[in-house]
Amino acid sequence: MSDPWGGQGTRSRTDRTPAQRGAGPGAARPGDQSRSAGAARPPGDGRSGSGPHGRPTARRGGGPGRGPRRVLRIISVCLAVLVLGTAGAGWWFYEHLNGNIQSYSIDGKGGAEKADAFGRTPINILVMGSDGRTSKADCALGGGCSRTGVQSGGNADVEMVVHISADRSNATVMSIPRDTMTDIPACRDTADGLSTSGYHGQINSALRYGPACQVATVHQLTGIPIDHFVKLDFAGVVKMSDAVGGVSVCVDDNVYDTYSHLKLSKGAHTLKGQAALEFVRSRHGFGDGSDLGRTVSQHIFLSAMIRKFKSAGTLTDPTAVYSLADAATKALTVDDGLGSVKKLISLAADVNKVPTKRMTFTTMQTAPDPSDSDRVVVGAGAKTLFSAIAEDRSLTTGSGKKTAGATPSASPTTSAVPAARIAVTVQNGTGITGRAASVATALVGQGFNSGTTTGNAAGAATTTTLGYGTGQKGEAQTVAKALGLPASHLRQGTGTGLTLVIGSDWPSGSTYPGGAGEPVPADTGAAVSNAHAQTADQDKTCAEVSPYRTVALGGVPMTPAQAYAASSGKPDSDD
Repeated sequence: MSDPWGGQGTRSRTDRTPAQRGAGPGAARPGDQSRSAGAARPPGDGRSGSGPHGRPTARRGGGPGRGPRRVLRIISVCLAVLVLGTAGAGWWFYEHLNGNIQSYSIDGKGGAEKADAFGRTPINILVMGSDGRTSKADCALGGGCSRTGVQSGGNADVEMVVHISADRSNATVMSIPRDTMTDIPACRDTADGLSTSGYHGQINSALRYGPACQVATVHQLTGIPIDHFVKLDFAGVVKMSDAVGGVSVCVDDNVYDTYSHLKLSKGAHTLKGQAALEFVRSRHGFGDGSDLGRTVSQHIFLSAMIRKFKSAGTLTDPTAVYSLADAATKALTVDDGLGSVKKLISLAADVNKVPTKRMTFTTMQTAPDPSDSDRVVVGAGAKTLFSAIAEDRSLTTGSGKKTAGATPSASPTTSAVPAARIAVTVQNGTGITGRAASVATALVGQGFNSGTTTGNAAGAATTTTLGYGTGQKGEAQTVAKALGLPASHLRQGTGTGLTLVIGSDWPSGSTYPGGAGEPVPADTGAAVSNAHAQTADQDKTCAEVSPYRTVALGGVPMTPAQAYAASSGKPDSDD
């Protein structure tokens, strides 16, 4: 017989229903159904419809409307389990990522940003790349552990101040070359207790005394408030480049840096893992073969990585997002202010708001160190760049173009004598070795005459003073402005020349503490002058291979292109 549900040879609906709703008094009970619908079951067989004595039992959930309800109930339970499972997995993932993050306090060593008129606050982050071999992975990637094994500490060989504007419309990334000579303030690393009373040295060495010391050193050098830091090691660069599926870069010639082992043919390449690390570490392959050339190639790499982050699909693919989040939290060491997934996501959202055409990459202007030609000091224009960042001024226009060279800012002093013609005698009255030399170096680095000299004061001085001769007040004001020295510290004498006596009120640093006064007006045109400025949207920019003999093969000096040609048997880094 036919089945009302559309089947053939199955029981009728009445056979499947223990009790029919709406049946009259004479309707057959379930136990009285005709055997034509199927043989009676033996008493007590345990099946529904038959009680222990042959009496019928109602089926739970029976009735024509209960089947669909049962299905809905099952679906609801399944959905609840699914939701709870998903929530549990999400919570596990969140806690897993939080557990990956290492964070340290910077104790306010970098100062604090001020909110704008609308209550919005800029963000300044010091991004550091450590050369430390603090794990087996770093030893394998960086080398140098064959005799020492895994080491502790390291230098900040990459230092970038990342500034995100208060309104999130623009950003600036300024590299500070690792060879910059500056004053390292008194520091103590809370992690291992290593401390210093302060010294004049290479800026990257401050990391030995902890991330907070590196933050304090950069803040002291630039005057830029540093709210946060992010530190990566060798293995971190590898993890991040792999997580985004590789970073696209190009080189304008064949290059083989025999020191970082980067080997690439002319043209475009997608770099992952160790190849990416070799590219960002290469200092002999690009530019003039120094750290200055390396900062430019690093900007090209980071610009490409940012474009990859912001490209369609990268942040919408769950697998890519998981890999990226897991790699990032394992790769980064941050300050407490960024020490959670929620805070890192908020930072990423802020960065994502800035168009690539309004992200400017620059390198701090430098000058040769008068006492060591292999080192550099702050150069002409750098103070203007520092001020532009500290004052939250964009280095691009609304259209993304770099700001045009503006007319020189009005002189803040009455002097008509260029800084290059002003020489200063700097005398140390503090008893702290090297104070006169560090301040004199800072002056020369800002463009003052290289005839600036140093010496010891006649005796101990408690107050810093700047003496000047007749008719030299304007020159003294220029020097005072450069050093942040208040006008109350100027003294007119009867002699000639300018003599700066550093007192015990100025024990460290190249800017007088608490006396910076008005900031130097930020001329954004001058700020990007000689700063190798480029924006993150410039995807056609290739790293310029050094034309100089910056590498060696078999003890023979040669250019990176010559080394490439002589090493045909060595595979390229991206092979």
